[in-house]
Amino acid sequence: MVKVSSIFIIWLTVLNMPLTYIKTENTITAHINSVVEEHNDIERIEPSNWWVGFKNSELQLLVKHPNIINAFPEIDYAGVSIKKVHKTDSENYLFIDLYIDKTAKAGKLNIVFKFENGVKKIQTYELKSRKKPAEDYIGFDSSDVIYLITPDRFSNGDSSNDINQNLLEKTIDRTNNYARHGGDIRGMINHLDYIESMGFTAIWPCPLLTNNMPSGSYHGYAMTDFYEIDSRFGTLGDYLELAHQTKDKGIKLIMDQVANHCGLEHWWMKDLPFKNWVNYQENYEENKDSWNNQATITTNHRRTSNQDIYSSKKDKEEMSNGWFVSGMPDLNQRNPFMAKYLIQNSIWWIETAGLSGIRQDTYPYSDKEFMSQWAGAIMEQYPNFSIVGEEWSYNPLIIGYWQNGANNRDGYKSNLKSPMDFAMQGQIVNGLNEYESWDTGLIKMYEGLANDFHYASPKDIMIFPDNHDMSRIFTQLKEDVVNTKITLGYMLALPRIPQIYYGTEILMNDSVNPGDHGLIRTDFPGGWEGDTVNAFTGKSLNDEQKDMQGFVKQLLNYRKNSKAIHSGKTIHFAPFMGTYLLFRIIEGETVAVIINKNDSPITIDLKRYDEIGLKGKNLKNIITNETFVWKGEMVLNSKGITILTTKF
Repeated sequence: MVKVSSIFIIWLTVLNMPLTYIKTENTITAHINSVVEEHNDIERIEPSNWWVGFKNSELQLLVKHPNIINAFPEIDYAGVSIKKVHKTDSENYLFIDLYIDKTAKAGKLNIVFKFENGVKKIQTYELKSRKKPAEDYIGFDSSDVIYLITPDRFSNGDSSNDINQNLLEKTIDRTNNYARHGGDIRGMINHLDYIESMGFTAIWPCPLLTNNMPSGSYHGYAMTDFYEIDSRFGTLGDYLELAHQTKDKGIKLIMDQVANHCGLEHWWMKDLPFKNWVNYQENYEENKDSWNNQATITTNHRRTSNQDIYSSKKDKEEMSNGWFVSGMPDLNQRNPFMAKYLIQNSIWWIETAGLSGIRQDTYPYSDKEFMSQWAGAIMEQYPNFSIVGEEWSYNPLIIGYWQNGANNRDGYKSNLKSPMDFAMQGQIVNGLNEYESWDTGLIKMYEGLANDFHYASPKDIMIFPDNHDMSRIFTQLKEDVVNTKITLGYMLALPRIPQIYYGTEILMNDSVNPGDHGLIRTDFPGGWEGDTVNAFTGKSLNDEQKDMQGFVKQLLNYRKNSKAIHSGKTIHFAPFMGTYLLFRIIEGETVAVIINKNDSPITIDLKRYDEIGLKGKNLKNIITNETFVWKGEMVLNSKGITILTTKF
């Protein structure tokens, strides 16, 4: 009997001599020892890491690798076990359900993938310790004012990342409104002092994840990787630095996410894991080699079909399942693996960056039962967190439907804290653009706010003068500076969460071509080296811009500490003689907002407002710092807004 020593086996292995050629009675043993082990070369595992200590002990891993469907995964780690392995319609995916026991410790574990041909692939996976308790993830609320930023158009802080030759869009062209201009995360970091000094308490950057699209990728809403920061904006390290520095300055960070769709160039579109991973997938598969608008089944945009008790099945299906545009495949959240993928992705970013909130794009276009599940899973894990959902509707009934706590006829529970108040925004613009009469003008604002009886929690709704998808407020108001001040002053005093788009404070506009998205998202002056105008320092701003910037700064910094505006009682009086008064009241502080649309001087009788209890009290003008005694009457010399406070 021939014996083969272990030393000899090792020596033969080094010489690349196959052990199976040794004809001994130990042939079986030698074959086992010849198993090829490959370490950490799995193409993709998502999420790329996870945490111990969650309320939900389940985790589902997406694994992508050639022929991975024929592998058998194993884990040997205390407190972690594989519950189930799911095969897919593609041979290149597995979904693995893990159970992470409460006793599991943070650390690195090996996932061993064994193939029938004897190959073993060993992938290291990390479970981390959570940075803070779930209750300490504090969301945004009515005490905050959010600064909305389109990162590509705000400031170029690192020109070295402007172009990535490995991505499809490879150019920077500031003369083209639809090309990339080079703004990035470093640009936002560099100007946090400006944002803080202006009085903003939260920032919402438009999406920063990779958009590897051939053109028009600057806006960020056609994501091609849900776990990767776009290299033209920076790195994950840059994003975490932004999160850290905002926290140090008391500024909350909100992440813009998209659960409804992805970009057509998303990595999984080349090899979809399931036959129903995206909606109308069969149509896509048949036409993907010559994909064009004619091959696309797009949404009908009939968002009211979500609530309409008479809506046809066809309308509902086209609304929810249709692609947003031809370049944005509609994700099928009814596929349970897609649903878990999106929920886990949101939680991964919250935990990774310590987020204070999520803004969810195109909220009503996704499957509404999934959106309830998605928001519910996040709020269950982070009870003090905040989510705002985009529902572009001017109908308060529709807006209210989406807010958690709504008494919906169909029993729908959204779990969504904050819908967006497009309705009130529209009423304010109409009210200020219209002539005053019994049914036009300021009455639109008054009656718009009166609709608050419908909302479960008015103070948790987000109000805004404009955003990245609509004309700048200065353009909407026909470049009327006074009406722009009225809009901002009124909105910032409402029982709402206000959001202001970058540049609104310096009267940025799209008046040359109203509604043009590229023009709406104009570069912020001073964000690029060589800019002749610098809004961060005030250099070369005109007098109107400087005045508006000072107005916003003064008002925001007062609002930061105004309990009356944050959570006080609201009382308003029906418009009278071209004026409209609103009060925010809490013990120790009353804020009076006086809107006047008269161009000529007018005297108002203050006795009409006696129930507020201001008679004989001293008030200070928040903007001018002038003082005023509330008694008898008040002379309003010109059109505009006056904001007074008893606290000074």
